[in-house]
Amino acid sequence: MRFDTRDKKPKLYGLLLLTALAVIALGAVFLRGGERSAAAAIVVMDVYLTAALAMLVAAFFRQMQYNLYSYNTIIYSGFALFVLSVLAVYLAMTPTILENPELYRERGILSFLTSSASWYMLLSSPYLLVFSVALCISNIALLRHEGRRFVNVLGIILSVLIVGGFLLHWRLDYNASGSQREVMIHDLICNTLAAVYLYFECMLIGATIANVIAARREPAPDRDFVIILGCGLRPDGTPTPLLRGRIDRAIAFAEKQRAATGKEPTFVTSGGRGSDEAVSESAAMKQYLLDRGIPADRIVEEDRSTNTFENMAFSKEKIMAIDPNAKVAYSTTNYHVFRSGLFARRVKMRAAGMGAGTRWYFWPNAAVREFVGLLTEHRGKQLLILCGLIAGYILLTLLLYR
Repeated sequence: MRFDTRDKKPKLYGLLLLTALAVIALGAVFLRGGERSAAAAIVVMDVYLTAALAMLVAAFFRQMQYNLYSYNTIIYSGFALFVLSVLAVYLAMTPTILENPELYRERGILSFLTSSASWYMLLSSPYLLVFSVALCISNIALLRHEGRRFVNVLGIILSVLIVGGFLLHWRLDYNASGSQREVMIHDLICNTLAAVYLYFECMLIGATIANVIAARREPAPDRDFVIILGCGLRPDGTPTPLLRGRIDRAIAFAEKQRAATGKEPTFVTSGGRGSDEAVSESAAMKQYLLDRGIPADRIVEEDRSTNTFENMAFSKEKIMAIDPNAKVAYSTTNYHVFRSGLFARRVKMRAAGMGAGTRWYFWPNAAVREFVGLLTEHRGKQLLILCGLIAGYILLTLLLYR
C-alpha cells in the first residue's frame, strides 16, 4: 500500500444513492407480492450488499492513499466488516430461497435485516471476549506496576460494559411475550440497544485496524525532519523508558534513511516543561541525542508544547521557518501513532508517523485510551451516524410489524 498518493478526498455519496435505490426496489417487490417475491428480495439484498461492501472497501483504500490519519479510516473499515457479515448470511440463504421461493415470504428477508445488528454482536463475540480479557489482564499488570489510578482501571470498566451490554441484550432478546404490540415494543428496545452497541463495536474494531496499520507503517526514506513527541521525564530530568523508545525509533529511522538515500534528517525535539519536571522534555531529548552522537546542528528544540496537538502545531512553526516544503515524519509510541497523525492533519501538516514498541501490558489499556480520545472528537459526525443507525433499525422494526 502506498500512502499519501492522492490529492482528492474519497466520498461515499454513491453509497447513499445505492441505498435509496435498494429501498425503492425492495418497496416495489413487497408491494407487488407473489410467490417469488422473497426470491426477488434476496437478489436485491445480495446485489446491494455486494456493491455496498465494494464501495466501503474501495473508500478505505482510497482514504489511506489520501490520508491514513482520518476518522473516515475507522468508519470505512469498521462498517465494511459489518456489511460483510450481513452479506455472508444473505448469500448463504440465497440458494434455498431461489430453489423453493414459494416456501418463503418477504417478511423473512426483512426480519433478518432487522436483527442484523444483534447477529453481528453474536458473530463478533469471540473478538469482544478476547479483547475484554486482554484489557483486564493489561489493567491488572498496570495496577501492579504503576499503582492505583483511574486510567489504569479504565480498561476493566470498558470490559464490563462490553460483556455486560452483550449479556443484557441477549437476555432481553430471548424474553419476549405478550400481545403483538408488546412484542413490537420489546423488539424496538432490543434493536435500539443493538444499534448503539453496533456503532461502538464498529468504531472499536475500526480504531484497532487503523491503529495497527498506522503503527506498522514505515515513512518513505526522504524525510527532511523527524519530530519526536515528548511524554514525560524521570525525576532526575532524563527520559523515561517510553520516551527513550521514541527517540531510539527516530534515530533508527534516520540511520536507515541515510543508508538508503544518503539523506540525513533534522530532529525536532517537541515537549515543554511540566510543573514536576527538572527540565523541558525537549532539552532532555536533545541531550539524549547529543550523547548518541547526533550533532547539535541537526537538532531543533520545541519547548512550549504541553500536549500532542501543541507538539504538532509548534513543531510545524519551527519547520516551516526553516523549509516550507519540508517532508516530515514523527516518532511516538506505537499505540499513539494514529491519533498523533490526526493532530498533524488538523494543523495542516502532512507528516508520516512511526511507532516505537512498548511493554505488552501497556498496549491494550493505552489503545482504549486512544479509542476514548477519538470518541471525543468529531462528535457531530459520530452523533449523526449513531442516530442514523438507531433510526434505521427503528424503521425496520416498525415495517416488520406493519
